[in-house]
Amino acid sequence: MKMIISPAKSLNFSKKPTYNKSSIPLFLEEAIVINSLLKKKSPKELSFLMKISEKLSNLNWSRNQEFTIPFNKENARPAIYTFDGDVYSSIDVFSISEDKINVLQGKLLILSGLYGLLKPLDLIQPYRLEMGTKFSVGKIHNLYDFWKEKITMNLNKELLNVELLLNLASNEYFSVIDSKKITSKIITPQFKDFKNGTLKIISFYAKKARGMMVRFVIDNEIKDLDGILNFNLNGYSFSEKETKNIENPVFVR
Repeated sequence: MKMIISPAKSLNFSKKPTYNKSSIPLFLEEAIVINSLLKKKSPKELSFLMKISEKLSNLNWSRNQEFTIPFNKENARPAIYTFDGDVYSSIDVFSISEDKINVLQGKLLILSGLYGLLKPLDLIQPYRLEMGTKFSVGKIHNLYDFWKEKITMNLNKELLNVELLLNLASNEYFSVIDSKKITSKIITPQFKDFKNGTLKIISFYAKKARGMMVRFVIDNEIKDLDGILNFNLNGYSFSEKETKNIENPVFVR
């Protein structure tokens, strides 16, 4: 089984990784091309393009200019130790043992607007580029069209002889995959909470739950759908009643 998640806007460059090994992104050459175009954008243009504040546009202009090749441990950092959003705080990679980090490296894939597809230990440099950004790469008018075939083909290579793809990414990022061409069954869980007497998907809690499911799969060596349905962290449990399609299992609390 493979798992896919989204990246995070927040980045952590202060806490020291607990594992020394690293790897190089598969699509680094493509990232170099995209960065060369981003470098040409002024802070004001970045602010308009990404709908971000002046402070953030200045920060990311600096990041774009400082992008350096080759990647090494002095100028880059493994992705799983760098992304710092709600999903990643629930994975809590800093508390995962070294042997389980190796398992994570073989099971988890991170979608990215700049890097396309990352393994957890792939080195990355600071950036901000959401998949939904209307950014042209040459004659290709958006990142979805730029990445779709590359990511889909590589996912199928990763999924060779693997039964399931566990989709824990947001809709914005999952949309870059041509799901009709994926050769394995895709399982996309939903996480719902009771609020004012009604079951709802609450974004903050759903993100945390996706990270918890990644950790659950790694800690418990989950390999199939039955194992996924046994997910029971932080009050969530599988609801057969709320599940209309087993490929979209619903977990409630």
